[in-house]
Amino acid sequence: MTESLRWFKSSYSDNGGQCIEWAPEHAVATGEFLVRDSKDPNGPHLALTRQGFTGLVEFAKSRV
Repeated sequence: MTESLRWFKSSYSDNGGQCIEWAPEHAVATGEFLVRDSKDPNGPHLALTRQGFTGLVEFAKSRV
């Protein structure tokens, strides 16, 4: 299933290679926020709630 999704990189993707990708169209359609490591697109992914995804984004912004 995740192979057919359109994944988008973080806007901070050029900061040394430690990036995540997410599937926004999947989130809109299902309410499930999928997140994966951009360096391992065939590896595992996280499935987060809206609140979990918001928390992840807030945490990442606090580390910049």
